[in-house]
Amino acid sequence: MSSKMPAEKQGDILCFFINGKKVTENNADPETTLLSFLREKLRLTGTKYGCGGGGCGACTVMLSRLQPATRTITHYSVNACLLPLCQLHGASVTTVEGVGSTKTRLHPVQERIAKAHGSQCGFCTPGMVMSMYTLLRNRPQPTMEDITQALAGNLCRCTGYRPIIDGCRTFCQEANCCQANGGEDCCQKGEQNPDEPAHEEKPRLFDKEEFLPLDPTQELIFPPELILMAEAANPKTLTFRGERVSWVSPSSLEELLQLKARNPEAPLVVGNSNIGPGMKFKGVLHPLMISPTRVTELFEVTRTPQGVWVGAGCSLTEVWSLLEKLLPQLAEEQTGLFRALIRQLGTLGSLQIRNVASLGGNIVSAYPNSDLNPVLAAGNCRVSVVSAGGRRELPLNQDFFVSFGKTILKPEEILVSVFIPFSRKGEFFGAFRQAPRKESSFSTVTTGMRVFFSEGSRVVQDVSIYYGGMGPTTVCATKTCAAIVSRPWDDETLSQAYNVLLDELVLPLSAPGGKVEFRRSLTLSFLFQFHLEVLQKLKEMHVITEEIPEKMQPLPREIHPGLQEFQHVPKDQSDQDPVGRPIMHRSALSHATGEAVYCDDLPATEGELFLALVTSSRAHAKITGLDASEALRLPGVVDVITAKDIPGQKARKLCGYEEELLAETEVSCIGQMLCAVVADSRSHAKRGAAAVKVAYEDLPDPVFTAEEAVEKSSFFEPRRTIERGNVTEAFESVDQVHEGELRIGGQEHFYMETQSMLVVPVGEETEFNAYVSTQFPTLMQEAIAETLSIPSNRVTCHVRRIGGAFGGKVVKTAALACITGVAAWKTNRAVRCVLERGEDMLITGARHPVLGKYKVGFMNDGRIVAADFHYYANAGNMADESVLVVEKFLLHFDNAYNIPNLRGHAAACRTNLPSNTAFRGFGVPQSLLVVENMVEDVAALLRRPAHQIREINMYKGPSVTQYKLEFSPENLQRCWEECKLKADHGARRRAADQFNRENRWRKRGMSIVPIKYGIAFSDGFLNQAAALVHIYKDGSVLVSHGGTEMGQGLHTKMQQVASRELHVPASKVYISETSTNTVPNASPSAASCGTDANGMAVQNACQILYQRLEPIRLRNPKGSWESWVQTAFYEKMSLSATGFYKGPDLYMDWDKKEGRPYAYFTFGVCCCEVELDCLTGDYRTLRTDIVVDIGRSVNPSMDIGQIEGAFMQGLGLYTLEELKFSPSGLLYTRGPSQYKIPAVCDVPLRFNVYLLPDSSNPHAIYSSKGIGEPAVFLGSAAFFAIKDAAAAARSESGLVGPFSLNSPATAERACLACASPFTQKIPASKPGSFKPWALNI
Repeated sequence: MSSKMPAEKQGDILCFFINGKKVTENNADPETTLLSFLREKLRLTGTKYGCGGGGCGACTVMLSRLQPATRTITHYSVNACLLPLCQLHGASVTTVEGVGSTKTRLHPVQERIAKAHGSQCGFCTPGMVMSMYTLLRNRPQPTMEDITQALAGNLCRCTGYRPIIDGCRTFCQEANCCQANGGEDCCQKGEQNPDEPAHEEKPRLFDKEEFLPLDPTQELIFPPELILMAEAANPKTLTFRGERVSWVSPSSLEELLQLKARNPEAPLVVGNSNIGPGMKFKGVLHPLMISPTRVTELFEVTRTPQGVWVGAGCSLTEVWSLLEKLLPQLAEEQTGLFRALIRQLGTLGSLQIRNVASLGGNIVSAYPNSDLNPVLAAGNCRVSVVSAGGRRELPLNQDFFVSFGKTILKPEEILVSVFIPFSRKGEFFGAFRQAPRKESSFSTVTTGMRVFFSEGSRVVQDVSIYYGGMGPTTVCATKTCAAIVSRPWDDETLSQAYNVLLDELVLPLSAPGGKVEFRRSLTLSFLFQFHLEVLQKLKEMHVITEEIPEKMQPLPREIHPGLQEFQHVPKDQSDQDPVGRPIMHRSALSHATGEAVYCDDLPATEGELFLALVTSSRAHAKITGLDASEALRLPGVVDVITAKDIPGQKARKLCGYEEELLAETEVSCIGQMLCAVVADSRSHAKRGAAAVKVAYEDLPDPVFTAEEAVEKSSFFEPRRTIERGNVTEAFESVDQVHEGELRIGGQEHFYMETQSMLVVPVGEETEFNAYVSTQFPTLMQEAIAETLSIPSNRVTCHVRRIGGAFGGKVVKTAALACITGVAAWKTNRAVRCVLERGEDMLITGARHPVLGKYKVGFMNDGRIVAADFHYYANAGNMADESVLVVEKFLLHFDNAYNIPNLRGHAAACRTNLPSNTAFRGFGVPQSLLVVENMVEDVAALLRRPAHQIREINMYKGPSVTQYKLEFSPENLQRCWEECKLKADHGARRRAADQFNRENRWRKRGMSIVPIKYGIAFSDGFLNQAAALVHIYKDGSVLVSHGGTEMGQGLHTKMQQVASRELHVPASKVYISETSTNTVPNASPSAASCGTDANGMAVQNACQILYQRLEPIRLRNPKGSWESWVQTAFYEKMSLSATGFYKGPDLYMDWDKKEGRPYAYFTFGVCCCEVELDCLTGDYRTLRTDIVVDIGRSVNPSMDIGQIEGAFMQGLGLYTLEELKFSPSGLLYTRGPSQYKIPAVCDVPLRFNVYLLPDSSNPHAIYSSKGIGEPAVFLGSAAFFAIKDAAAAARSESGLVGPFSLNSPATAERACLACASPFTQKIPASKPGSFKPWALNI
């Protein structure tokens, strides 16, 4: 270091503790985050990289500090990906490794999350454990509210959260009721059916009695050395110097002011939740960063008779606790502003963000959609700022915020503290926000409002209204205030105010962020809500006597224990036989302790390089030049890989189309891979990639939407059609004909572990080991071999586990593995490639957006006689598997309905967006939403409940599909009836209607939706599977099979199969990894048939071995398993066997339009009830009941976990997750801050899952059924429940009959569909009259 900066003195030594051990770092680089330090320097890989922006919680750790003023130690959860290493001087960090391990002792948190089945792929588990652990360090007996708040910033894509919440709930005091014990719910039992005889006790997923108790005395203590360090007198300034950035942490205000005067442009870093993402995602470089966290004046709190001065450095959590503490000390009338701030602070960011983000940082970053600034401004708050020139006080008002991200402060000024005044008698405050997700989400629109009345009067003395999200800055509605002041607070005044507000706050139609009509209607809705709240207050104070239209309550939020019902194993089953029992995931404890090894956790080898990709920035253009000379000059950069470096095949063929690995002459989407930079570290590779210069010449007329593709006949062939009956004729003889259409947006996979791979040259004969996070190891092996022009036997692909995949780790992963392989071949060094979240989302594609059009003919009695469907899938720029996806549309579009005349057409549209790919459900979730929407339209036209139309048209008796496959729908009918019964459908439907009659602005909706899902690959050869089973001399068993473990519990189920077939305890059976050198030519783990195929192969191998041992068993029937095995060895018997399963011979003949594409069907039904806030579009799923026929479950805990996880993914697809593209085809939503997947706040408040009893399935192992994909579509029950609630709201405005609601039914779409008087005031925009902010894909 010193050789680079000889003139400057060496930096200081950074000293802190990790897991009770002292860490001293001599050359701390300010650009290093705690996450990379933990993972790369200390090899503590339990803390995961999920997004890099503090949005997913996978990197959560606990930070502990001594507060010298109070001599107390505070523990708080933080995102390690945002925390600069230099910020940690004098702190103590606890990671998941420091909490407990399987080698020493487990911590109760780790044990309970694992044993409650709260871990599937396990990638998010260490973060969940750390959030919960931190909570327990602060509150050993938390409430459910504490738990949901603690977990709000942790995302999980696998489980659906219910089992995580159940595991954590066992720490609650209130949980000692019978309810929390693994879901057996006493309070609900009464309402089920009082006439039922008392049965034997139902089986449970886990038994709370077995858990270790929580013992707070066993936790790590705060290091005494840090206490001495903190209490030592005369703190000195700390300086740390890195490769490009210096970091100074002054110890006094005076010194801070001098530093700022000399370096006015240097940012102040407290929480790094604003500066960090700017540096990381936008490439902003700050040569000097100032950390004021040791300047005591920034953290002081002073109370005056008028209010309280709060230090600007205080974290938002500290501000929240301070205000909460003050509430009981003051008269209620003094705390109006405090309560408004508390309301906003509760949902601002996640707990991990609030624990570090500062009040001052929040104000001066001046985000236009800030949650706090409108409230602070409306509340007449002031700020105190100082500079070397002196101190001044400024009001926080319209003039304080100058432009986007800019305030009135001079560059050298520092905001020291914020004055929050007490409120007065007759002064009321309102604070509202609307965000894409209820928690951990930037707001769309926020507001702070204040009104003041003199005593006993309803005439307004003073009013102040500020909005966020309505322009580049926080704005004041000055004219609206003028229209209210000096007038009585009543409907007449307010209705005039709405019109003024509409004219005053105008957003241009192409405003950044879009949603213009929604944002404008929210400004009115919020003012209306405030109006109702103030009327309520005036009534309570006896100023007015008239009736108030409706009291606005917040949506319900308490999560209740759910029911998970499954069958006992048969009475005569051996205790040792694990099949059919809710066995914990075999790696769950390793997940919870951070010991589970994922691809990027593998230790770096000597000389390993890192690969970063260069991608296209144009959607449709010729490449006229690619200059990598500047990149090659940067420190650490070793080489640049282009298409010219590929020794073998430069393109991969799929569905008859070639897909270039690296584009050479032309690009067809933004995000297409052009070349790759390899360097000695991640950061050097990233900087190298940014320095590659690409020149383009744009080509005319890019195609982005399905409509444009249809117009230009831009398709991937073949297009498919199928028909049963005669649709054209049938339309002539029906009572009514209706036409409609539905758009369904795409969905990002958002697997928690991004695309990750490591290719290691063995060093001789061009042999390579590839460690890849993939569902299809065989494809990786073949692809790398073909790309390097070597035989497949030189490449071994290893997959230990995958941190989630959902279909997204097949085709694109192969392309990335090939490029990484070329780099390893060219440099002859190990090369690692791990995509950042934003790159992953940009490059790897998503679920296909679909435009569905339909024409339906039906009778007045509800029978649907004819239906004609047209599906257009937006495939993107490459074929990928899109043709297969659109085929699946047509194989499922009958769903559960026997429509005698049915026709479907499906096309994959070729567009200039990144290529879309396989995603759990493989087209079925899109296809069936269009079908069910058609059913809903028929019901609306006949003014009948939708469930009746579904029942009338459902398959009954021996049935035949549109491709002439015979099947029995008996279990579909059973699921339907069982779901109606379990959900108490009739009574709750009536109760919802009653609720809707009593509430104007709140509506409840219900929906019940069936699914019939075909299981297996329709290409017969993909259904084969193989296994290799070794028995070692000590009796232990090693099983290898062709399936990969990605959270679905496949390895656990295979362990159960081997245990049953060999008659040994499951603990004797081990599965290490999936690799191409043990089981060759395996099919992908996909299509919900991993257990079906691999289970049969493992069973076959184990049966061969058990048969082989038969003579020895017969000779020595009382012998132990170990003795039989040893005898076999001495008698020279092979203790190894390969198992094979041919799989069913499935096919689909598209010329004859018939075939047997599926081995069997999995049936399910879901009933959902939601409550919708018609003013904002916010909703809560009150209750979900799911009944699924999965034959006889091999492992009920895994299968119920799959059902819940798939349902939540479907809930995301249909109500929350929105991919947004710019008009030039750039994906805007490239991370969790812009793209919202369901979080804990989205879990149904009652979530019940029932496995259909007494079912069997002759076509799969142990009579089970595949379950990975079917339940995704059941999430649509929430979509149709929202639509049902919106219909109830529309009827208040006199609107009846079918209406359009596209998917996802986001708050914006739901609110506009409700057609409230406020949304109707907004002038509708004419498409084509302006350039929208985002494309309508």
